[in-house]
Amino acid sequence: MQNYSSTQVGNLIDKYIDKGGEVITIEEGCLGYGITVCLGENLKTAIIQEFYLNEWNSSHKVRFYNKIPKIWQNKINQIN
Repeated sequence: MQNYSSTQVGNLIDKYIDKGGEVITIEEGCLGYGITVCLGENLKTAIIQEFYLNEWNSSHKVRFYNKIPKIWQNKINQIN
């Protein structure tokens, strides 16, 4: 599993926004982005999850999907 910094995740989010994508925060993070879903037309869905490293640091894992998984779609529907 590769870990991503907050800067790298911020750059990914900026790219989605620049391409007309949407960024939805499912759960706020403590030091980073928490659980965030990036999606858009003709774009892969990116699921960003923050995880604990120590008291001062966290990191992120990012998974890409061709189609948004049902569990994440249900969570987005609950927010809206």
